[in-house]
Amino acid sequence: MPSIDQPPPRPARTWASLVGSIRIGQALITVVLVVIGAWRAVGDGVPLPWVLSLSLVFLGWYGGGLLVSDRTADRRLATWWLLGLTLIWLGAVVVSPEFVWLAFPLWLLAGFVMPLRWAVALSVLVFAVVVAAPMVHTGATSYANVIGPLVGGVFALGISRGYLELVRDGRERRRLISSLVATQEEMAALQDELARTQRESGASAERTRVSRDIHDTVAQGLSSIGMLARSALTSDDPPQHARALGQIDALAAEGLADARRIVNALMPAELESTALGDALARMLERLADETGVAATLHADDALPSLGTDAEVALLRTAQSALANVRAHADASRVVVTLADAGDAVRLDIVDDGVGFDATRWDAQGGVDARGGGYGLRSMRARLRELGGGLDVESAPGDGTALSAHLPYRGVS
Repeated sequence: MPSIDQPPPRPARTWASLVGSIRIGQALITVVLVVIGAWRAVGDGVPLPWVLSLSLVFLGWYGGGLLVSDRTADRRLATWWLLGLTLIWLGAVVVSPEFVWLAFPLWLLAGFVMPLRWAVALSVLVFAVVVAAPMVHTGATSYANVIGPLVGGVFALGISRGYLELVRDGRERRRLISSLVATQEEMAALQDELARTQRESGASAERTRVSRDIHDTVAQGLSSIGMLARSALTSDDPPQHARALGQIDALAAEGLADARRIVNALMPAELESTALGDALARMLERLADETGVAATLHADDALPSLGTDAEVALLRTAQSALANVRAHADASRVVVTLADAGDAVRLDIVDDGVGFDATRWDAQGGVDARGGGYGLRSMRARLRELGGGLDVESAPGDGTALSAHLPYRGVS
């Protein structure tokens, strides 16, 4: 069943339905011409029975063909029908030249029913009969008997062929409209598929973002809490217990705030009211206070203003790197440098800890022999999304140097 928005499909046209809009008018003209021809033939002395018989046979064959045309689309059958009608007309013209009036509907039908070359051939034959009939019957003719039928024949054939071209154009337009509708439906389906893919891609990107943020904030905070708790458990000094509990409370509060902001996709708590340099300074101060590692920050005062994405990426990189220093480096000193490198901002984090085999880490795609390395992979991926990168230099016993860079043109 067709939808409300789409028109119902039109039935296929048969050879006679091509002239449906003018068929009634053509039939009326044919009847009138038969009556005129019969009346003039009777006036010329042709016996009435002959005139009536020929007129009825012509009209009967003509009407029967129209009825049959409603039930078939056989063009060959239509051609044979027209040839039979032409033979009946020839018989009528033999009886009386007045029936040449019926040449006009024959020319129309030839243009509708036959291919162009056969329609022209039949039209020429009919024209020849129309011109010759008066000469055969009366031995004379006139220019009017030639010019009039010639103009009428060309006019009738031209009308029929022009109408067929209009019908073909209409068909082609309907076909193009149907093709356009089908294309629009395909485009709608593709847009739905693209929207679905974008939603899935967005969901995947959001999962990646959340996993990175959790690793760089909540997970690192929990790791620090665990280290402080283990340190307090192994100590019998009450002041150290109280100090550890205070640090654990502060870390828990920060972790809770970060968790809430991760869910709401807001700016990190450290950057809400201060610049990146100040946030790094507090981070290093906490590291030194909790672990005793000597932490130094060198921040370029002339650093251009960075966008939120860049500050968040550099802050998360520093958090993750310092968490590695806390958990794995066994370092006594760490130096963080935030500097303007011309067309980029650079963050360097260098420690004097135990180090690791950086060449092997790169060769294994960012996974070390113990299956770790997610933090470094996360840092590099986050920076690459903004057009930057991460360089890692380390060797066993030689400490570790991380250098993160972001181009100014790629930050916002």
